[in-house]
Amino acid sequence: MLSGVVGSEFLPHLDEGAVWVRGTLAPSTGPSEGIRIADQSRLILASFPEVTVATSQVGRPDDGTDTTGFFNTEYFVDLKPKEQWRSVFHQDKERLITAMNRELEKIPGVLWNFSQPIEDNVEEAVSGVKGELAIKLHGDNLQVLEAKGDEVVNVMRRIPGIEDLGLFRVLGQPNLNIVVERRRAARFGINIADVQDAVETAVGGKAVSQVLQGEQRFDLVVRYQPGYRDNVNAIANIRILAPSGERVALLQLAKIEVHDGASEIYREANSRYVAIKYSVRGRDLGGAVEEVMKSVAAKVKLPSGYHLDWAGEYASQKRSQKRLMVVLPITLFVIYVILYAMFKSSKWALLILANVAVAPIGGILALLVTATHFSVSSGVGFLALFGVSVQTGVIMLEYINQIRGQGLPVEAAAIEGAVLRLRPMIMTMLVASLGLFPAALSHGIGSDSQRPFAIVIVGGLVAALLLSVFLLPTLYVLTAGPKDKLPQPSSVAEGL
Repeated sequence: MLSGVVGSEFLPHLDEGAVWVRGTLAPSTGPSEGIRIADQSRLILASFPEVTVATSQVGRPDDGTDTTGFFNTEYFVDLKPKEQWRSVFHQDKERLITAMNRELEKIPGVLWNFSQPIEDNVEEAVSGVKGELAIKLHGDNLQVLEAKGDEVVNVMRRIPGIEDLGLFRVLGQPNLNIVVERRRAARFGINIADVQDAVETAVGGKAVSQVLQGEQRFDLVVRYQPGYRDNVNAIANIRILAPSGERVALLQLAKIEVHDGASEIYREANSRYVAIKYSVRGRDLGGAVEEVMKSVAAKVKLPSGYHLDWAGEYASQKRSQKRLMVVLPITLFVIYVILYAMFKSSKWALLILANVAVAPIGGILALLVTATHFSVSSGVGFLALFGVSVQTGVIMLEYINQIRGQGLPVEAAAIEGAVLRLRPMIMTMLVASLGLFPAALSHGIGSDSQRPFAIVIVGGLVAALLLSVFLLPTLYVLTAGPKDKLPQPSSVAEGL
């Protein structure tokens, strides 16, 4: 309910002062085309005055930790401090990224994704997909997976806030398929195995001996020279010796065709999948992904045995919310036990918990006013807010019980307690709120993760003070009775 009011996300995105851009080309892209696109893209990124450094890399790294090909281009873009940006961007990184994306999209045939250097590595390690958010479509047939993936992408294009949308295609690598025709081979008296051996030897190479260099052994491989095996016509002209002594061309024995095959096959949990990457900008992550889920479920019908897996930051957010829903009841129960042990009364313990229940109202209003989304950081802030609210409730309730023990009527004791305990309650709340006020207003690099935490506590304490002064005495008057457990007059005198 709370995330639906103020929007939700996993964690606030920590501004790293840089942008990590990824451009994905067609799977069949070679090194020369990949380098040409990278050079052109790097010049576009460097043309922005806000950029200090723009570097690029094409293909996989030298250490072999990434299995990608030349179709993958990545760019590190370092930025100036926001105070030096042009006024048109209003020191907003999302506006700068939108402008960069608009210029880069003028290059045809490239899918773009924007992240940050550290954030990109973490997201890829979590989901296994090069993107902030990912949908994994699991199934058996690669053609069906790509067709359904295109349907999902077409649905997502219509949803506001969805950016950097693209399908990681697994098909598109040209494959030369050689299918031996048994009848043709039988006409010349040639075995299928003979045809396969000839193709292996001519094209792939076959080990015929070994070369020894000290204790090292190397296979000696023979194969045709490049001019006789580097194109379809040359391979079709491979000669195979028939029992009759005739040299038969491979084209006479087999069907030779070029088809698009799989350039990469992604697998997870013993299942093939294709990945759809996307980002959310201009709205909260939770609301955007849930809208995507509803639209895809309504408009895309998956065959039997196919299913969607929502990975990335959204999956981390759902896991954190589940844990928070476990931690929250446990926290309230522990607070109740401590209060019961203090007052020896379930009524007073529940009365303070009722005061705690209204404390989040101020935190929610603070999130709404500052346009901050609910996240793990703000969730921890609400838990801290509960502790301060309990403390202020104990200060007022204990004092009201003490002066009731002196013989004052319930209403008079409640009024006097609200008036005389106002100053210590204000002092208690000011200690926490003033200490976190600078963090709530900070917008510098590194403040993104702590700001929601501080906003919730500062806003919640202001509202909790106003509500406690009026609500707690009112509830006390409504629930108080002659059989209430009150401090003995002797202990009251000692306490005063």
